[in-house]
Amino acid sequence: MMADDKAFLEYIVKALVDNPNDVKIDRTVDEMGVLITMTVNSADMGKIIGRQGNTAKAIRTLLRVIGMKNNARVNLKINEPEGGRVVSEHAEHTEAPTVAQAPTMTASEASKSVDAALDDLKGI
Repeated sequence: MMADDKAFLEYIVKALVDNPNDVKIDRTVDEMGVLITMTVNSADMGKIIGRQGNTAKAIRTLLRVIGMKNNARVNLKINEPEGGRVVSEHAEHTEAPTVAQAPTMTASEASKSVDAALDDLKGI
């Protein structure tokens, strides 16, 4: 697989954000598969994550479809920009899971997920 996944992600993300020149995408391949790490301007994080993380989930699903087409496991990590989270001094400091952490799934779950996504696209 060339860098189809990276080019696809770059196209989608730059179309969504207000600061396309600040989009930085790195792609690494190891024995676990492909890891794409993305950094965007802090003002654009909301557009990339979406309500309840739905936009990020959709992007990850589409990247997995591209990966499956090319027999590769593709994961997306969205880097939190510096100054992205503001924690007040009076708030409790608890670690909440970030949207950037992709859940792991088995091959059959991924296949069902991809099939469901494709069925949804056929209905449009």
